[in-house]
Amino acid sequence: MKPAILILIAVMFAGPSGPAAAMGDPEKGAKVFRKCKSCHDISPEEKVKTGPPLYDLIGRQAGTTPGMVFSKVMRDAGESGLKWTVEALDAFLAKPKKFMPGTRMNFAGLRKEKDRANLIAFLQEQGAAADAIADPVVAPDILALTGDREYGEYLSGTCATCHRLSGATDGIPSIIGWATQDFVTAMHAYRGKHRENPVMQQIAGPLSNEEIAALAAFFAEIKTDQ
Repeated sequence: MKPAILILIAVMFAGPSGPAAAMGDPEKGAKVFRKCKSCHDISPEEKVKTGPPLYDLIGRQAGTTPGMVFSKVMRDAGESGLKWTVEALDAFLAKPKKFMPGTRMNFAGLRKEKDRANLIAFLQEQGAAADAIADPVVAPDILALTGDREYGEYLSGTCATCHRLSGATDGIPSIIGWATQDFVTAMHAYRGKHRENPVMQQIAGPLSNEEIAALAAFFAEIKTDQ
C-alpha cells in the first residue's frame, strides 16, 4: 500500500485523545509559532519561504500551495485526499517525520499536547475571518463561467510583469495553479476595492467577467515545478 494512503488512513482513524479535541489558546499559540516563523510566513501576502505559507491553512489540501515545491510524499498524500484538518495537524506536528516519512520538513515536532493545541488555535484564527470580510460574495453564474484559456493567455501579459509564469516567487505571491473560483473571487475583490492593493485595483477594474474567467482558466492550467 502506498505511503500516502497509509497516512490518510492513520488520520481518519486517529483518536481524539490529543489537542485535536482540545481548546487551545491562540495568544499562547502565537508564541509557539516563533519556532515556525523562520521557515513559514503567516501573513495574507502568503510568501513562500523555506516552507509554505500557513495563512488560511485549515482545510487546505496537502501539497498544493502555489509556488511551493513539495516532497513527493506530501504531493501524493494531498492527491490521496489529505487535508490539513485539526486532527491531521495535531498528528503531523507531534512528529512530522514519523507521521510522513520522506517529508522535507526538518523539524523534530512539538512534544507537548498543549503547545500543539495552542499553535493550532492560532493557525485557525489566521485567514478565515479576514477573508470573509475582505472578499465579496460573487454570484454563482459568474463563478460558473467557463473561461477561454487562449484568450486568458493573451490577457496574461499584464499579470506576467509581476507574477512569474514559472511559479517562482520574489516577494510577490504566485498565482500559478489557483482554483478558478478562488482566482475569480480575488479579482472581483480587487475590482470592487474590497482588497486594498492600488495596483491590483487598477488592473482588475476594467476587466469584464468574461476576461476574469479567461485569466482564471489560463493560470489554473499552468503546470510547473518551480
